[in-house]
Amino acid sequence: MRVLSSLKAAKNRHPGCKIVRRKGRVYVINKIAPRFKAKQG
Repeated sequence: MRVLSSLKAAKNRHPGCKIVRRKGRVYVINKIAPRFKAKQG
């Protein structure tokens, strides 16, 4: 899981990436290719 200041670039790295908000944090999750996970905050 990468910690990033901006998730806009992370969302565009793979077509399966989705942005999710959980517990005040923003995550990029990808069920097809889990290596693209990222979080912010």
